[in-house]
Amino acid sequence: MRAVKIKKIDAFRWELQQEPGMLVPGLVYADERMIHALVNDESLGQVCNVAMLPGIINASIALPDIHTGYGFPIGGVAAFDRTTGIISPGGVGYDINCGVRLIRTDIPADALLASGNSISKIHDPSVPTRNTLLERLVDTLFTNIPSGVGSRRKDVRFSKGDLDRIAVGGAPVIIEQGYGFPDDREYLEENGSIPGANPDAVSDRAKERGRDQLGTLGSGNHFVEVGYVEDVYDKHAAGIFGLIPHTVTILIHTGSRGFGYQVCDDYLRTLGNRASLDNVVLPDRQLVWASVQSKEGRQYFSAMNAAANFAFANRQLITHWVRESFEQVLGSRADKLGMRIVYDVAHNIAKEEEYLIGGKHQKVIVHRKGATRAFPAGHSGIPEQYRTVGHPVLIPGDMGRYSYVLVGTAQTLRETFGTVCHGAGRVMSRGQAVRSAKGRQVVQELKERNIIVRGASRATINEEIPEAYKDVANVVDIVEGAGLARKVAKLHPLGVIKG
Repeated sequence: MRAVKIKKIDAFRWELQQEPGMLVPGLVYADERMIHALVNDESLGQVCNVAMLPGIINASIALPDIHTGYGFPIGGVAAFDRTTGIISPGGVGYDINCGVRLIRTDIPADALLASGNSISKIHDPSVPTRNTLLERLVDTLFTNIPSGVGSRRKDVRFSKGDLDRIAVGGAPVIIEQGYGFPDDREYLEENGSIPGANPDAVSDRAKERGRDQLGTLGSGNHFVEVGYVEDVYDKHAAGIFGLIPHTVTILIHTGSRGFGYQVCDDYLRTLGNRASLDNVVLPDRQLVWASVQSKEGRQYFSAMNAAANFAFANRQLITHWVRESFEQVLGSRADKLGMRIVYDVAHNIAKEEEYLIGGKHQKVIVHRKGATRAFPAGHSGIPEQYRTVGHPVLIPGDMGRYSYVLVGTAQTLRETFGTVCHGAGRVMSRGQAVRSAKGRQVVQELKERNIIVRGASRATINEEIPEAYKDVANVVDIVEGAGLARKVAKLHPLGVIKG
């Protein structure tokens, strides 16, 4: 295990001091307890490795959901000079634009518990959950939204030409085909369509893997969660976002499926071969890279943007199935139920953005690996409707506790390139979680806590036991304590479908 020198800056910031080869220091956001838990984790060494990549600016950054990833740590952020820097598939990840979408409603949460408990009793384990509209709804969602490894929806087919148009146009292409409300795109990062995508940079294998997977949840930590607004911390911002206490919410967490996975795999191989031919010395073989301005760098960037647009379209189709499921169970149209998208944010992405660096405006390529943007009030890159408060930052937790909505602060632009954490972060590997869950009835345990769970397999659910994750409240407290973001609302789960 690599020894890393750590210097405390303040209660929430820690510097990884430069060692030979590092071009900038590491900057880790954590509290005292978390940093001590990370000392023996490989993720801090990965932060140091990223600091060795050409063209990196200011620092190699790790947010409090940090854990070991492929090349970059998950929860890692790094910006590279647009002209002299690099782009790295390991800094984006296999699931390109894995992201989260939040839908609000006008539905009182008690309405889903009509034949059983009220919200005031829902936390009381002595009051058992009865068969409710909630259970019917979760079962309907599980039926309507394909989930699990290799999942596909048989009644919706897309041609190769359709897929190329989606790769370029993203969610708006799907919305124009009737899968959404006309104004949905206004509430998506980049309006659900990142420019610069080129389907010609994507392999036929990636397109073939992705073609039947649009509108599917996939496996692993992906989910659709029905919950409700449990607490509001900022009434003004919550009001602008349409988050009303004790009303139903829906979180959708998924990405680019086999399409994005194959794009990453293809370019890891291509760039690895290039590095070998050029005798490039890498701090970690998983950190293959290309110069931003090189042919290979431009090709990967175009293919990555195509996968990101695929992911936006994927979440848009799932949003359509979610709305249809609510209509089927509640017998009312989705628009009448107030089922409006609050926001959709990308994780696992590299974006060209401009920041004030050293007193000058500079274009950089920001890698967010298991991290999400958090642009504050007044930023031109967010919907006009949210301009006075900043865009919603969506931080899901595990399926047994809670999730948060935040807004970024101006400090994020100065310190973390407008970025905060994307979730709780794992503390157990999937294998460790499965071993921990052996002999347990996890679905029943959660039902006794008044949370209905459905999954593609028992193994998937066991991999996602709540204790496999950090307490997201602690993670959120760190980013708020560091001044990077501000809490707006807490969401509590009622029903979850897992891939």
